Amino acid sequence: MSDLPYRIATLIYIFDNDGRTLLLERKRSPNLGLLSPIGGKLEQAQGESPYQCAARELLEEADISIPVDSLRLMGLVAERGFEGTGHWLMFCFELLSPVLPVERDMPEGNLRWMDIASLDKHNIPKTDREVIWPLVKAHSHRLGNFTPEVFSVFIDCTGNEQLDIRIERA
Repeated sequence: MSDLPYRIATLIYIFDNDGRTLLLERKRSPNLGLLSPIGGKLEQAQGESPYQCAARELLEEADISIPVDSLRLMGLVAERGFEGTGHWLMFCFELLSPVLPVERDMPEGNLRWMDIASLDKHNIPKTDREVIWPLVKAHSHRLGNFTPEVFSVFIDCTGNEQLDIRIERA
């Protein structure tokens, strides 16, 4: 398990005033066929920062150009052995700017506005459903739950169906 690659990525949570969030129905791995926030891998060879990565991913996936100070870091997620293919360190950002991206289809997936209250009825990754979304909902400024603390969670995905979840900071 220790020989798996470690990937660094960003996730960007976008909310509107109607209780919806913008999600990507993924056409590629990881999370093929599942609904995830906009995000992507950090370009480490370019020396990209997590904030720069989040801004770049917003432009690439949602055609939103924003300054990095329109992003707020909500939390960190470390996943060990995700899908048996690698370890992930994800920076979870919230977009503070009031923007309303349009739904669209692209090679990465289909962008769709989803009702936050009904996320459990949709096809989202297990770690998102059980761990990440509850933390995001508790720390989101746009959802009225501003918490200045950054959450940190470690998720060991190496068990069969059972996740080993350790909230390091809530």
